[in-house]
Amino acid sequence: MIDRFTFPIILLAAGQSRRMQGRDKLLEEVDGIPLIRAQAQKARIATSGSVIVALPPRPHARYEALDGLDVTCLPVPDADTGMNASLRRSVAALPKDATCVMVLLGDLPDLQVSDLCKLARAVDLRSDTEVWRGTTAQGAPGHPIIFRNTLFDAFAILKGDSGGREVVASAQGHVALIPLPDNRARGDLDTPEDWAAWRKARD
Repeated sequence: MIDRFTFPIILLAAGQSRRMQGRDKLLEEVDGIPLIRAQAQKARIATSGSVIVALPPRPHARYEALDGLDVTCLPVPDADTGMNASLRRSVAALPKDATCVMVLLGDLPDLQVSDLCKLARAVDLRSDTEVWRGTTAQGAPGHPIIFRNTLFDAFAILKGDSGGREVVASAQGHVALIPLPDNRARGDLDTPEDWAAWRKARD
């Protein structure tokens, strides 16, 4: 049985897959469905809260890949300026009563619903912790990351493609690292060679 949590998830899926030689990494099939749909389904199963998917402007095939799912598709008109545009707009779209939010990357296919729930279970709003971050089994920081609402205003001024590193840095001393199995927290697939190696390892 899944131990669902209640706060929102932002799924970052507005990147341009520049290193994929014309292919879209978020439309690559994982267990018979596009990766972006698989990631959105995991998010939807893990939380009863809202799931906001940051996407490139329409028209784009990623919207069709999400058809029928109970998620909010959020077009990011300035997505080509970097990941921080998606973070800025997605955090601004959160429910006003959100106590925290999980930020999930679209290109980590090995992450499981159980990993999202494990990270969420670590959240203790009675503590002074402001960031809960998934790591590899060996402790290397990765994703997902949960941000407390005390940090939400910091996202409003983000620019570029830092992925919110400044916000994590501002919480120094108040960051909890949560180990997830294997390399799931950092196993992003950015190139055709990455995908080929990943599929070969699964055979």
